[in-house]
Amino acid sequence: MAATAIPKKRIKESAGDRIFIGVIYVILTLLVIVVLYPLIYIVSSSISSPAAVTSGQVWLWPVELSFKGFEELFRRGEVMTGYLNSIFYTTVGTLISVTLTIMIAYPLSRRAFFGRNALMMVITFTMIFSGGLIPTYMVVKGLDLIDTRWALLIPNAIWVWQVIIARSFFQSSIPEELLEASEIDGCSDLRFIWSVVLPLSKPIIAVLVLMYAVGQWNAYFDALIYLKTADLFPLQLILRSIIIQNNSGSNMDAMAIVEKQQLAELLKYSLIVVATLPVLVIYPFVQRYFVQGMLVGSVKG
Repeated sequence: MAATAIPKKRIKESAGDRIFIGVIYVILTLLVIVVLYPLIYIVSSSISSPAAVTSGQVWLWPVELSFKGFEELFRRGEVMTGYLNSIFYTTVGTLISVTLTIMIAYPLSRRAFFGRNALMMVITFTMIFSGGLIPTYMVVKGLDLIDTRWALLIPNAIWVWQVIIARSFFQSSIPEELLEASEIDGCSDLRFIWSVVLPLSKPIIAVLVLMYAVGQWNAYFDALIYLKTADLFPLQLILRSIIIQNNSGSNMDAMAIVEKQQLAELLKYSLIVVATLPVLVIYPFVQRYFVQGMLVGSVKG
């Protein structure tokens, strides 16, 4: 005899539940609007005419479609140079930072590491107090790093907050029993890190990569202080120079000054799109690792 399907009964929601869910949807909708509107506005302004942007006609969609801002940007060869430099700084800097962070965070997570608490206090102390700009500049100058690529890669290679996050992950996700079992099998520390720790730490590695990469991509202050050669400038510094150049209007007639001011206003939005586009493209692919990397352990029962 064929079994008859039992119809599923839908739980009836009370009026209070419906009101609560409706309020949640309204709040989430408002949050989506708050997040999306600035992005839409910036993109629309970047592809509108300079006069429409300056006069405030753009509020949501493009007005008098124009790509003059992007044409002006990519007409300059230094923009592509800045892009290549930023890609180099981001790639190499992230690799150095993630490697050093793991090398210092993993030993600090092991109970057998002598003096780990004292060393952790010293590291945390540097997050609260620093030597300041001038002493740091003197150290970089003493190491002959001024006007070199290494000035943007070495001085800020390790961020204390990332060390704390990685250390907490290793403590909760790599049990001591796993290390003891590998030692019984004759596994060395380096082999254990390479063959066991790193494969189990992909979520936290993704988190570190994203944090360091975004920081390196957006950094410009160190380049402003340490670099003198234009061929070494990252994209952010190049874009800053372009804005300053277009805001200066000496020895020009009134009409030319107005046009230059309009172009400078348009360039601001075009520069934001150019500078943030790589991060916006990469972020969705690694965003899900944030919660997983910091909250989910690697050993499951």
